[in-house]
Amino acid sequence: QVQLVESGGGLVQAGESLRLSCVASGSIFSINDMGWYRQAPGKQRELVARITVGRSTNYSDSVKGRFTISRDNAKNTVYLQMNSLKPEDTAVYYCNADIRRTWRQGYLETWGQGTLVTVSS
Repeated sequence: QVQLVESGGGLVQAGESLRLSCVASGSIFSINDMGWYRQAPGKQRELVARITVGRSTNYSDSVKGRFTISRDNAKNTVYLQMNSLKPEDTAVYYCNADIRRTWRQGYLETWGQGTLVTVSS
């Protein structure tokens, strides 16, 4: 069984920083794209940032210049460095990865349980 486990969420004040981590564990043959999504209360889940295995990245316009996504392929881990946080960044942040469990299988989209980030004004 494959799991994505996020950590690093919490309560911060506007302007402060947080770093989220997400580790993939279990039976893993390879991981393709990884990413972070978020869902604020009453809103749909939205893309925050994604990173390919070759470390190409893309960001939502709302976080460009403030957030940085990175990954450590040897550790099956993806990070999200969040700087200059704003109250509108408050949401549950979910890790996402396309994971191949064996060489015979295709990539399966996998989600973590989420970690809450709260930014006070």
